[in-house]
Amino acid sequence: MEPNSNPQPTAITPFEAMGGETTVARLTARFYELMDTHSEFSALRAVHPPDLAHAQERLTWFLMGWLGGPPVYMERVGHPMLRARHMPFPIGILERDQWVACMSQAMQDCHIPPELREPLEKSFFGTADWMRNKAGA
Repeated sequence: MEPNSNPQPTAITPFEAMGGETTVARLTARFYELMDTHSEFSALRAVHPPDLAHAQERLTWFLMGWLGGPPVYMERVGHPMLRARHMPFPIGILERDQWVACMSQAMQDCHIPPELREPLEKSFFGTADWMRNKAGA
């Protein structure tokens, strides 16, 4: 018996579905632009340094791997250790909600399709909630 000449298609990753590195870089650029310029994200902006370039670069690298693309963050920085790396910054419900809202707006502005955006928003919320390290808002 001959092997199947019609192999099963491989599942497409969110990284591929959203357009790869170019789109992820555009998404993170928009995220930091919104955070830096819109007052509704002021609590989130306050936990970041004045220069956002380093944070933007690292979020781009992280999201590339997290979305199923190349593991750039792991190769350049090591294991993300998200909770440990965020522990020095006061993150409460307000910062969590602003992070998720800012990323949601960035995804919308970058035309990420709703069928991809909706599950990502749930995942982002879960991760952002796990980053909380202060009580209250």
